[in-house]
Amino acid sequence: MKYALVNPRWSFQGSIYFGCREPHLPLEFGYSKALLEREGHEAILIDGQMEQLTNEEINARVRAFRADFLVVTTAPSYLFWRCAPPELRIPQQLIRDLDPPRFATVAVGPHASTTPAATLKKLHADIAVLGECEEVLPWLNDSTCSWDRGRPRLRGTNRSSDMAALPALRWPDDIVRNHLHHHHRFDAAPSGPGAEMEVSRGCPYRCTFCAKENFRNAYRKRPLDVILEELDNLLSQGVEYVYFIDEIFLPDHKLLGEFVGRKFKFGLQTRIDLWNKEMLELLGRAGCVSIEAGIESISPEGRFALDKGCRMSTGELTDRLVHARKFVPFVQGNLIQMEQDDEDAVETWRTRLQEKGVWANKPVPLFPYPGSPDYTRRWGTPDDRAWERAHEYYLRSFASFSDVQEDRPLPLTEVELPSGYDAPENYSG
Repeated sequence: MKYALVNPRWSFQGSIYFGCREPHLPLEFGYSKALLEREGHEAILIDGQMEQLTNEEINARVRAFRADFLVVTTAPSYLFWRCAPPELRIPQQLIRDLDPPRFATVAVGPHASTTPAATLKKLHADIAVLGECEEVLPWLNDSTCSWDRGRPRLRGTNRSSDMAALPALRWPDDIVRNHLHHHHRFDAAPSGPGAEMEVSRGCPYRCTFCAKENFRNAYRKRPLDVILEELDNLLSQGVEYVYFIDEIFLPDHKLLGEFVGRKFKFGLQTRIDLWNKEMLELLGRAGCVSIEAGIESISPEGRFALDKGCRMSTGELTDRLVHARKFVPFVQGNLIQMEQDDEDAVETWRTRLQEKGVWANKPVPLFPYPGSPDYTRRWGTPDDRAWERAHEYYLRSFASFSDVQEDRPLPLTEVELPSGYDAPENYSG
């Protein structure tokens, strides 16, 4: 069978999306292509975002390939599955702009995983993959939702990929050469290509705000030799900076020791309370130039409300951030807007950190993503209106949003195309 793996050309007008707008390597499709070919299928990866392709150009490639399956993702890249655009306008428009289909349309991503029936209807798709897609796509007989006599039917449960089975990726030279974006890097201007990788997937914590209940949930490490093979592939192609998209990059002395001799730069996301001072020094020696550290709240009460499971005090967290800054050029403490935190105290804390060279963002309003514990606590299991319900609450609850949202976000009904389907009243998705 022939699979066209398509990452659309994304745009975010009117969206609440607060992720990075730049193109990133579509890791989920890189793995999927390798596993499909391993099973004897043919696969082509069409990255509309990286290559800035119009839907007409994407259509021409799909038509020339004569695909049996069109696979479309509902988030810009694996990096942003946990904070995806709520709306499906871009994949909707892509699918509707293609020629009358001679293929089956498969949706993968956070929407397909969390609200599969609604995703099928909105996209006019045939199949939605539940969970991580790499090991599902070659067979499409389990961990899917598809039509059965006019109604969505679930087959199996959400899949978590076996990280030991995923190969070291080797990207085409032209893709790497044109990937000039260095995600979350601020210490220096790029002088060569950037890239994204993962050394692990999932997180052992269950913070209320993280939309990972239906994908990228259980913590799994990739084998060290596979990590190093993929990294060396990238470095041989001239990559000078790698951003590790792991939900939580944990201290690993052996891994960082391997990084030291390779002399490249990298960035990551982590929890600063999991690092001791010696490991932070090793992190800097290994080439880390950017840390996003999830602090979320400056009060113990706020961190407790978010189920952070943090044993450090605010003072200890602050000290650890400042210590990290001695060895890593850019360190950021991320904050979420919490009613437990006094506004003046937050500004005082931010100012104090900035005087020490550490950046702390203004607290960002929390979007209750379907698939997060926060959503489930408020409304229960996500149904076909989950994204609309969360979006309406978000717009109703906050007067200002994140720094990257230049204009006030529009209601979801104004940024999505009409689905043309009526959801069954009692279907739970």
